[in-house]
Amino acid sequence: MAILYGKFIFFFTVILYFLSFFPFIYSSSTVSISQTGNQTLVCALLHSASQESYLNCTSFPQGIQIPLNPSVASFSRIVGGNGFLCASSSSSSSFSIMVCWRFSTNGTNMTYKRIYIGPALEELDAGNSHICGLVRTENRLQCWQWQEFNSSSNSSITSSLAVGENFVCGLLKSGKIQCLGSYTNVTGHVPVGNFSVVSAGFRHACAISMNGSMECWGDMVGVKPPGEFRSIALGENRSCALRANWTVACWGENDFSLPVSLQQTNFISLEGKGSVFCGVEKSNFSLFCWRNEGILDSNSAVFNRVVPGPCRKQCLCYPLPNYSRYCSQGLKICQPCIRKPSGVNPPLTMPPSSPSPAPVSPPSQTSTNGGKWNKKMVAFFVVGCTGSLSLVLVLCFLLYKYCKVKVCRVHDSGPMDDAARAPPQSSQTTTSKAQPPRPLEKKLSQLISIGNGSHLEEFSLDILLKATKSFSEEYKIGTGSFGSVYLGTLHDGREVAIKRAEVSSSSSYHNYAGGTKRNQDDKDYAFLNELEFLSRLNHRNLVRLFGYCEDCNERVLVYEYMDNGTLFDHIHKLENTPLMSWAARIKVALDAARGIEYLHEYAVPPIIHRDIKSSNILLDATWNAKVSDFGLSLMGPPDDESHLSLHAAGTVGYMDPEYYRLQQLTTKSDVYSFGVVLLEILSGYKAIHKNENGVPRNVVDFVVPYIVQDEVHRVLDKRVPPPTPVEIEAVAYVGYLAADCVTLESRDRPTMTEIVNSLERALAACLAPPTLSRSATGSSLQFS
Repeated sequence: MAILYGKFIFFFTVILYFLSFFPFIYSSSTVSISQTGNQTLVCALLHSASQESYLNCTSFPQGIQIPLNPSVASFSRIVGGNGFLCASSSSSSSFSIMVCWRFSTNGTNMTYKRIYIGPALEELDAGNSHICGLVRTENRLQCWQWQEFNSSSNSSITSSLAVGENFVCGLLKSGKIQCLGSYTNVTGHVPVGNFSVVSAGFRHACAISMNGSMECWGDMVGVKPPGEFRSIALGENRSCALRANWTVACWGENDFSLPVSLQQTNFISLEGKGSVFCGVEKSNFSLFCWRNEGILDSNSAVFNRVVPGPCRKQCLCYPLPNYSRYCSQGLKICQPCIRKPSGVNPPLTMPPSSPSPAPVSPPSQTSTNGGKWNKKMVAFFVVGCTGSLSLVLVLCFLLYKYCKVKVCRVHDSGPMDDAARAPPQSSQTTTSKAQPPRPLEKKLSQLISIGNGSHLEEFSLDILLKATKSFSEEYKIGTGSFGSVYLGTLHDGREVAIKRAEVSSSSSYHNYAGGTKRNQDDKDYAFLNELEFLSRLNHRNLVRLFGYCEDCNERVLVYEYMDNGTLFDHIHKLENTPLMSWAARIKVALDAARGIEYLHEYAVPPIIHRDIKSSNILLDATWNAKVSDFGLSLMGPPDDESHLSLHAAGTVGYMDPEYYRLQQLTTKSDVYSFGVVLLEILSGYKAIHKNENGVPRNVVDFVVPYIVQDEVHRVLDKRVPPPTPVEIEAVAYVGYLAADCVTLESRDRPTMTEIVNSLERALAACLAPPTLSRSATGSSLQFS
């Protein structure tokens, strides 16, 4: 048994080692073909000495002109389809931006729109109608112009993305092919085996196996040629493939074939769409295009100095000689190759100045004594793998259940008592001998009994009266959800913020169920709410609660004092403030986002703040931002898909329209409010402000249209110096993020975790030399 187990471990290790050498082939291209009517638009990324690459296009016949945005300097990959061209910024950055141009049959009515901004796209491909990409950090397939297709739940594709008409294919980590979509002639007939390259045409697909042989399926026209191949380009009823000797073979309807003038030409990459095919010549990177009808002149190059391929982190075989001319940051351009299980390709001739790394050969599938696998060994291997996988799944399930019940919970305060949520009974006397309200008494005892309130300090009313000179107006520094806030100095020298509940106070809070201002019962509930939540929360970006006071009818909470006041004051009131730089403002936004993310993702159950606004974001002595005022907060549903039906409450200008309209609350309501804060940070306008004619105006209605039209510079806060070339893309990126946060439908808004990740990328880009493309464009809007 020990021998069998040893053999199993060895074979399992060998298989894992072999799988680790499966290819990481990317389908992104530096050449695109778009067709509409009888016109063809061919675009390519060209190399120049002044910049890595720039986009250039030509149409056959002439007529289509792509008006490039002057702020866009370079792209790393382009794709095209029926009447559209899309370009993506470099994936060497932590995020990508993708823009598209759409044109009509006669080449007019050009529209330009950004359709994606977010984590870097590792790959990009397009069919006639659809566009798909792989999101690097999330290993997620995302598609555009394909509303009926939802890839997020069933895609495991990691490389070699290929998009056809109503289907998309790609390679799994194991090298197997996965095809998704509604076109069953392709998705239902996927070949079995391990492959290195997949390509999709209009109604068919082809793949190259590890030994260079080609498999095709679907509605392919013509007979594929024999031999070994490196890459494939498929169109509509036509196909071309790059042979092992770098020449091209074509087949398809009407006896489609490669023009005679190109049959001896060596190519390094191919691209096909519809009836048109293009190839990058291997020696000088000139682009030639062809189709049987003769509209394209295959004897002359369409472009010279085409970038031969996208820059990638690693290559299956060998990088292109002198790839550093085209790529930076250690990236390289890879040559198409044939990967054989029993060995590797013979080295290509490389210049002495550009040595290639030595290829690694996977181990052969033999046992330790040199013998080959027999049926019994295979059976033991299969049984062992199945048993081990089952054991791992069982252990993971048990660990999950154990963590959920016991060890791994972040917070568990239990459900709030109905009595605690109910308004306290009104006192019959205001003398100092009156009994404290029963809900407060019950809540305090409940908190201490479960351990959440034991760290809180109980202050006497005398100490707080001395600290604030009997709550004098001169010590008043603000207004919260249930009363006024005072600055106080305790007997030990600590400066604290003291929030005292009041019978009535002027506030911007409203309960929209009946359109009336919050009454005293609401204030009592807000006080208990804040005590409940802050007693069990601990995060560097949430204001810390030191303690409380229960003395007669007084309801007082004592917090850490935030020396630099509110974000609202620094944006809208103060003239001299350190927040007059874009890096400082983005950093404050990131701090606040981290605090809200903690509420949504790490509190158990999650907490919905319900009143995110710039006046509830406070700044400490070192300009760290912290979220405050939990008077309106609620424990949200554990699943963001479950909605909590409540009467809408919040602050005018920040409230989620969907929450107000449907009275259904999720964490995405906080996301909307935070999006308004981002717009304030960028524009310097209040959430509700007056325009030039004195008419009230919402910052969302005013600023977002400029962002969508890539004109955020027109609404930036003029008190802040204009963004430098290093800062401008980060500022624009935050603008696109804000626009996504305030979309009308909550399902289209990002999560707070996604917002934190985006702001981290923006701040890094703002503080360091840029790795971003100069393509400062867009939002995640679709175009039609």
